[in-house]
Amino acid sequence: MGRIIAIANQKGGVGKTTTAVNLATGVALAGDPVLLVDLDPQGNTTSGLGIDRSTLEKHSYEFLIGRASFDEVKKTTEIQELTLVPARIDLIGAEVELVGIPNRERLLRRALEGPKRSYSFVFIDCPPSLGLLTINALTAADAVLIPVQCEYYAMEGLTQLLNTIRLVKQSFNPDLEIEGIVLTMFDARNRISTQVEQEVRAHFGERVFTTVIPRNVALSEAPSFGKPIHLYDVRSKGAEGYTSLSRELISNVKAGSR
Repeated sequence: MGRIIAIANQKGGVGKTTTAVNLATGVALAGDPVLLVDLDPQGNTTSGLGIDRSTLEKHSYEFLIGRASFDEVKKTTEIQELTLVPARIDLIGAEVELVGIPNRERLLRRALEGPKRSYSFVFIDCPPSLGLLTINALTAADAVLIPVQCEYYAMEGLTQLLNTIRLVKQSFNPDLEIEGIVLTMFDARNRISTQVEQEVRAHFGERVFTTVIPRNVALSEAPSFGKPIHLYDVRSKGAEGYTSLSRELISNVKAGSR
């Protein structure tokens, strides 16, 4: 049965969607069947995998509220083992509409009960906020993976996210774990990157992945071509980083170390 991992950080610009797309791709290329759920109203995960959001008739919002089945919303991708539940801008209305629905925090958990049995991993790309969509993702997840950028104010908001995780554990999902923190946008030429890495590792120790994702032009370019980094430039430092991260994640999960 699939391990559900929410990829979350309410602070924008940390490489959350880049990590969702390319980590899911890396794991799928390793041979594990993967489901990626786009729960961000911006839909960048969807377009980053080459799917035109404007053509979608069924998407994650309808899947979430039970208006569409998994078979109706799922999309194949260029990666054989990677399936996507796409998102459209309609998700913006979910935060308001969900308020009136009973057990609104558990909608995604129920929706994924059947589909997760067919995948080794289910990744959820959360919106850059701590609203009901993110709470749904954390309630559905076995663990949360947190991207943190190697720049000034990297720790900003991390305490708030950890508090939210603690509250979700107390109220909705007592088994929720922290899969790990992944450092992104690392620039070896910039002293602040090294300082941030040292600070995060000092605070969180083994919770921080060994793999560090570098700042890389190809990673920035790939989404505009609707391709994950492994299909856009497999020899790039960005592709190497996410291949390493996917291997580390698979190894940790199989070893039960996280």
